[in-house]
Amino acid sequence: MEPVRSLHDLLDLQDVDIQIDRLIDQRQSLPELDDYRSTHEATVRIAADRDRTETHLRETALAIDKTSGELEINRRKAEAEEMRLYAGGLSARDADYLRREVELLKGRVAAMEDEVLELMEVREEIETELARLESELEIETNRKAELDSGIREAWRTIDAEIAVKERRKAETVPLVDDDLIELYESLRETHDGRVVGALTNGVCGVCHLILSSAEENEARREDPPRCIHCRSILVP
Repeated sequence: MEPVRSLHDLLDLQDVDIQIDRLIDQRQSLPELDDYRSTHEATVRIAADRDRTETHLRETALAIDKTSGELEINRRKAEAEEMRLYAGGLSARDADYLRREVELLKGRVAAMEDEVLELMEVREEIETELARLESELEIETNRKAELDSGIREAWRTIDAEIAVKERRKAETVPLVDDDLIELYESLRETHDGRVVGALTNGVCGVCHLILSSAEENEARREDPPRCIHCRSILVP
């Protein structure tokens, strides 16, 4: 294989690889990805708040049922004891005891009625909060779905471009000498960006430093030519 032609093909291969790298970087750094992550975190947080609120609502509903049941029992007992008191036929001592018992039961009933009302107010507040959380969760879930759709569409477009570049690369690689490919890949593993550059008017196309005539001759004597400054592969 003609060495200079192989070097020029290597330069073309590098351009394709750089384009592929840029597309991959673009794929991984879409602005929508940050929005998606933030939205996902929001949905997880809101869903957790919603679940805790639902649990609180169930516990409050059970407390209302329990207190209401106890209230009804005490109300009926107070009514029954009061009927006994009004029916008469009791000794003064028994009547006085029963009167205090009725008052105690009525006080307990009043306290339970207040407790039930407070619990019902709490339930209403929880229901309002739950509705707000469900609304927020729906908004964030829809936003997440929209972002997901947009990201997938962008990825499809980028992947199609990468596929085109990969085909171009597959066509170019066989044109380059195997030893050059090995050196090129080794340099790419340890250097970011370009590792192959044109040598134009004594200037390295990678580090852009000027090579003196002696340095240029020294670089050209290497196989392949290498910049004495940055050690990139030079294409005369």
